[in-house]
Amino acid sequence: MSNPSDVPPQQPGAQPPVSGSVPPAGPPQLPANPPPPHGYQAPPPGYQAPPPGYQVPPPGYQAPPPEYQGQPASAGGFRFEMPTDRPRNFGDALPAGGLSGIFKVAAMPTELKVSYWIWLIGGLLGLLGGVIGLFGSFVLVAFAPAIGLLVLLLVIVALALATAQIILAMKMKEGREWARFALTILAGISLLLALVSSGIADGRAGGGLPGFLISLVATVLMWLPNAQAWFAANRGQI
Repeated sequence: MSNPSDVPPQQPGAQPPVSGSVPPAGPPQLPANPPPPHGYQAPPPGYQAPPPGYQVPPPGYQAPPPEYQGQPASAGGFRFEMPTDRPRNFGDALPAGGLSGIFKVAAMPTELKVSYWIWLIGGLLGLLGGVIGLFGSFVLVAFAPAIGLLVLLLVIVALALATAQIILAMKMKEGREWARFALTILAGISLLLALVSSGIADGRAGGGLPGFLISLVATVLMWLPNAQAWFAANRGQI
């Protein structure tokens, strides 16, 4: 039992604590809704927090354009996609700046540079051969009108294809995927023309099978993985 003498004496002037004013034990309680820090801006309506694991993009990152679909072809496989940058008018199908930039090679992969020069040189040689074949067809018309007219028709088609090949090669150099697709079709047409011309007038109407093989090499180079990645990287930026 404790004696009244065990109670410590109070200091002079001290007042006993009032009932209910003793602070509760434990850490201090924070307000339920603390005020936001200085400079805080509320998110706009409809804002959604990023998912867990989200990483902030590096400085200079540019979001892909709305028409971008999928990822560029990887270095280990082939991926075919229909072109989405088809020309909207006749002016879009012509080379930018005319023929002044015919020998100005852009920053392309080596595969595309080789393919471009093959298409360009092949088109120029096709124009030269078409002009020569045009005069030869006139002579042939005098001796064999039926065959001569057919050869003349094939020569005109070859001249048109050679002109289109030069224009499409320049558009392909600009990064136009539709031009690459058109050149691929042009290679198939050149095969048909080579087969027909090889059986008529001893191949005087076209470049023959060797010309198709060269076009085939240029076509394959346009669809290699590095070329695919270059076209995908320039998609929507040109």
